[in-house]
Amino acid sequence: MKTDLEIAREVELEPIGEIAAKIGIKEDELIPWGRYKAKISLDIFKRINARKDGKLILVTTINPTSEGEGKTTVTVGLAQALAKLGKKVALAIREPSLGPTMGIKGGGTGGGYSQVLPMEDINLHFTGDMNAVTSAHNLLSALLDNHIYHGDKFHIDPRYIVWPRVMDMNDRNLRNIVVGLGGPVNGTPREDRFSITAASEVMAILCLSNDLNELKSRLSRIIAAYTYEEKPVTASDLNAVGAMALLLNDAIKPNLVQTVEHVPAFVHGGPFANIAHGTNSLIATKLGLKLADYFVTEAGFGSDLGAEKFFDIVCRQGIKPDVTVLVVSIRALKIHGGMGQKDAKAGKRGEGEIKKGLKNMEKHLENIALFGVPVVVAINRFPNDTEEEIKIIEKFCNEKGVAVAVSEVWSDGGEGGIELAGKVIDTIYNKKPSFKYLYSPEMGIKEKIETISKKIYGAGKIVYTVAAEDDIRIIKKLDMEDLLVCMAKTPYSLSDDPQLKGRPENFKITIKQIRISAGAGFIVPITGKITTMPGLPAHPAAEKMDIINGMAEGLF
Repeated sequence: MKTDLEIAREVELEPIGEIAAKIGIKEDELIPWGRYKAKISLDIFKRINARKDGKLILVTTINPTSEGEGKTTVTVGLAQALAKLGKKVALAIREPSLGPTMGIKGGGTGGGYSQVLPMEDINLHFTGDMNAVTSAHNLLSALLDNHIYHGDKFHIDPRYIVWPRVMDMNDRNLRNIVVGLGGPVNGTPREDRFSITAASEVMAILCLSNDLNELKSRLSRIIAAYTYEEKPVTASDLNAVGAMALLLNDAIKPNLVQTVEHVPAFVHGGPFANIAHGTNSLIATKLGLKLADYFVTEAGFGSDLGAEKFFDIVCRQGIKPDVTVLVVSIRALKIHGGMGQKDAKAGKRGEGEIKKGLKNMEKHLENIALFGVPVVVAINRFPNDTEEEIKIIEKFCNEKGVAVAVSEVWSDGGEGGIELAGKVIDTIYNKKPSFKYLYSPEMGIKEKIETISKKIYGAGKIVYTVAAEDDIRIIKKLDMEDLLVCMAKTPYSLSDDPQLKGRPENFKITIKQIRISAGAGFIVPITGKITTMPGLPAHPAAEKMDIINGMAEGLF
């Protein structure tokens, strides 16, 4: 089998204007970024806003392995399959972060014959959105420290500066740092930290804003620090909002590209789902729903993270899914059933482990049902998977009354997703959603956290550290208890322990601290050993990358 990069290079891309025309984007609404990429002017909404929305298809997964289970590949392949059935379709995925691209997981453009292209551009610098978010975020950091240097009229407590710096790379050495060393002319010494750009509140704000005015409004509410009197110091207080918005002026416009089979694809925004809300921009989704009859998007990681946040955070902005596709891989089920990752990846037979691992899938099906959304299971087939193994999953789904289809979109493109597309369409028109949220914003902070932890994860007890309790005190003091909840948790387990596989029950969730993202409209409880600045593995993917004769090598 050819590599993803080899497949991508063999595709004769269509000019971006032709891709845009497929879903009715006019030439004067297109901002070309080369021949095969473009941004879309937000003025398009003046023309299409009164249109009826198409059908929204959300793709999620069970708890994945560290290499992922092909959720993006299924998202792309499903859209291509719908196009083969003659449907007017578009899709949206997040912009890849350089951290995972250079780390262990690789890029975020799908795989095989179900990719978005040009994959080299998208997986690297693309249209500069990541850089714009990084620059806007770090501008606020610079303005904050500059304010302190020039007299500090707000009387900021340096122990409670909560705005980190960011960069779009995994680098554990930057998790905790000291800045301002070298004497008075170089600033005021203090502790600081870095997060990865995908975890920035600016990224979340960009992806949850409907337009530039809302972007500015949300940016103005960012809390950067607290005074000695525990009063918040915001981006608005530091006069940062205008310049931050200026840096984000192009980034807020959705990016349009194409799949291997020339289906229109929006790639816009890149929040992680384990430490942020994990979905492409709201603007791209709303645009796609107005332009296409079927719009496919993904939520990061499993239903316990990306899907829950999509339902409870993103959907409150005026959208509702018609169906959810739950991606399942046999290798992940084997791992959740007790098999070692090396053996599972190698394709070792293990019907017993698969049956045990179905408990994990069962919990994710229950999670989706809590929101009243119909579901279709997609078995993402890998080369080592056998018919006997697949039949175990199909039998389980049939007994549960859940539609199931084998997806072979990695090897066969849209053709390999025809069965899945048919099941999705059938479910949309025969099982109407009765969508509901998991919790009300009016609930108390602990009540919301415990509702998610117990109902979605299956936890039996929630423990709060002294630091977390103090954070809750501050939230109450600031009258911000109505903020939504965006849990930061490992994606590899339903619990906060990545080693606890399957369907654990009555376990303990530890809330270490709670960060306020007032502009994004949520709080971020940090659980277990999660960090907002990941590290690189022992042998990063970057070690095998190069540029040879002007061509990228080693990307996947």
